[in-house]
Amino acid sequence: MIPVVQAEPLLDADPGVASLHDPALFVAARATGFVCLRGLPADVALTPERRALLLAVFALEEAEKRRLYRRKFAPQNRNVYRGWFPLQPGNLTHKEGIDIGGDIAYGARVVMPGDPLREESALPEDQRLPGWREAITAYYLAMERVAQALMRSLARSLGLPQEYFAESFRHGLSTLRLIHYPPREAQELAGMSDPTVWVAPGETPRHLIGAAHTDSGFVTLLAQDAVGGLQARARDGDWIDVPPSEDTLVVNFGQVLEQWSAGRIRATEHRVLGCGVERYSIPFFYEARADALIAPLPIDAPGCFAPFRYGEFLWKRITSFVEFRGMENQRVPMEP
Repeated sequence: MIPVVQAEPLLDADPGVASLHDPALFVAARATGFVCLRGLPADVALTPERRALLLAVFALEEAEKRRLYRRKFAPQNRNVYRGWFPLQPGNLTHKEGIDIGGDIAYGARVVMPGDPLREESALPEDQRLPGWREAITAYYLAMERVAQALMRSLARSLGLPQEYFAESFRHGLSTLRLIHYPPREAQELAGMSDPTVWVAPGETPRHLIGAAHTDSGFVTLLAQDAVGGLQARARDGDWIDVPPSEDTLVVNFGQVLEQWSAGRIRATEHRVLGCGVERYSIPFFYEARADALIAPLPIDAPGCFAPFRYGEFLWKRITSFVEFRGMENQRVPMEP
């Protein structure tokens, strides 16, 4: 069972009000590493109309999508990290989507020429999708606001000043991703090795469309559609469904935050199952700055690890994913 925490009190500008709800979030972060945030304020909630506008990007013609492709998929394009990733036939992970960075909200302040992690986002032309860019910007800022509130809450629970993490994330590498999981053809499934996951005797088989993994960074905020399919691994090894809900954000935590918190916050493995129905999801990955130094926290029994720059960790991590393999040499390491 995924714990449910009320969102609006945690977002309250008064720390005295917000801190009353810290224990519920921290207990969930320690126990399961997954939380359902319910009761989102109107300016944060993803209404059906807002969702439809954001996902309209998938109706673009293929030629327009190709203009947004990452360099791995279109060598003539400049964008390496941001932009469109197409379906890869035969891969276990069956999805297409687009990654959008903080320049959508902050412009040139977060762009660093020569560093793929801080490149400009590849975006569709305004006339192709009227109103889309404004909607994406508003949603990016809304998710950033939620993530900032969660990090303040976690800082308080760790015995740190509530703004302890703020500078590490100011103009960071956060990514808003729009994902489309098309139904998989039976012929393609037949050509894959053991693609079927049997949930229970007598039930319709569900197929793995998102491989099991833990997120690499800090905080992920996910808006699911009604199809569902997301599962988290419980401590006993069982997979449990993360139920979809229109008024809920699913929160999970990443490997760096687990390490940073000396294991007090849990990064939980998760996967996505498909049942032959089209699926969409919209995750927001709250990421630190490329030059943010991740070092043991000043807490009781801090973690024991060598400090590292977040950008170096992130680049090494993402280039292990199928969408980025072969791009390892596209980024020059930062000075220590």
